[in-house]
Amino acid sequence: MDELRLAGAKAAAIMADHLEGVGDRPVWRPVPDGDLAWLTGQELPETGRALDDLLEDARAHVLPYPMGNGHPRFFGWVNSPPNPAGVLVEPLAAALNPSVAGGDHAGPHLERTVVRWLAGLVGFPHPPGGGLLTSGASMATVICLATARQRAALAAGWDAREEGLAGRPPMVMYVTEEGHSCLHKAAQLLGLGARNVRTVPVDAAYRMDVGALRAMIAEDLDAGLRPFCVAGSAGTVNSGAVDPLDEIADVAGSYGLWFHVDGAYGALGVLADGAAPHYAGLERADSLALDPHKWLGVPVGCGCALLREPAAARAAFSLVPSYLIDDNADDLGWFAEYGPEQTRPFRALKTWATLSYLGRTGVKRLVDHTTGLARTLAAMVEQAPDFELLAPVTTSITAFRHIPRPDGLDALNRAIPGAVQARGNVFFTGTRLGGHEALRACFLHPDTTERDLAILLDEIRVAAKSL
Repeated sequence: MDELRLAGAKAAAIMADHLEGVGDRPVWRPVPDGDLAWLTGQELPETGRALDDLLEDARAHVLPYPMGNGHPRFFGWVNSPPNPAGVLVEPLAAALNPSVAGGDHAGPHLERTVVRWLAGLVGFPHPPGGGLLTSGASMATVICLATARQRAALAAGWDAREEGLAGRPPMVMYVTEEGHSCLHKAAQLLGLGARNVRTVPVDAAYRMDVGALRAMIAEDLDAGLRPFCVAGSAGTVNSGAVDPLDEIADVAGSYGLWFHVDGAYGALGVLADGAAPHYAGLERADSLALDPHKWLGVPVGCGCALLREPAAARAAFSLVPSYLIDDNADDLGWFAEYGPEQTRPFRALKTWATLSYLGRTGVKRLVDHTTGLARTLAAMVEQAPDFELLAPVTTSITAFRHIPRPDGLDALNRAIPGAVQARGNVFFTGTRLGGHEALRACFLHPDTTERDLAILLDEIRVAAKSL
């Protein structure tokens, strides 16, 4: 234990030094050959190594090469900096090292509280047991869609868990072209088949065309198929668009479909000043996926599935072997009965610490700050003759492109992100939007300033001149 105490104090100092100096270092840089060889070519030691030596190796070969998301000028994908409270308690969760499958210990009880807090923040109904923490929104989506699949099968008089899908009318899900890839992966993993995921058109603001949705459902019913789920977005990753959730809920209700909302990134945007009308209908969903490890900054590895009817998820997943029967469990049973994971890490501790550290006011301040940055960048883009705004700003993402010349714009904008990243001053990414190559900046860092936005545009201009 003496070695652990000394090494623990040193680890805390290394961690603090790293976080304190993030803004003074390049946002990102490629790993040079020597360190790459160390990272990828090590042999397993024959004998154990001292904790202090391991820390020195991590300081020398790991910490200098971050992904970049801790930096205030990291605007790529949807990856937040780590909240210090979440960082602080991660070792405590590791020290306990429980399986939060269930049982009467701190892990499951704290998870109940954290899930209730998350539902309350975004205004989603929370019956007891109505959710669980996951590795991320991808697994949360699997849980929600598997629940929807089982409910649809039972409503049709058969059991998908027992019988499988063979010989039954294909189940059909509806999602727009802006819907996240995790929806498609989940459909494939659950045996629905990619061909049975319908792509619903979007309007000029990249929101689901509800009239087209209704027509597609009717067409599939006439063809003898079984529509079972429609998935809307509460903040897409391309442009931050929020689908017309209230209208989608009406359509889902009229056809008896499960209404799922992907709010992994954007659901917390409902807290921004003036944003609530965009999210009307979120509270009507049957399920909602969101990621505390995105906007909130909980260290990576924490998503959440919220469910209006928790018994539906239990019907889709519960399988309790004799060696796991817990006669002392309450009526809700174990978390392991609501999803595919049996051994579950203590995700609630870092989430509880982050939310407690921020408080409701702090969460709202973070959302207001980052959505404000997105609107400010949009205004800067619209005022600049060499940039073009590509989508309205609804959350904390700004989608735009560089237009310094009249032709070759797709090739130019496709090349710009890599050229900017290599310079090390800003990190952002590209995408395709409306059939064109686009640039996008996602704001999640509490320390990003308007000056950083000007640096972003200047870096794009400089990089473009070399292309």
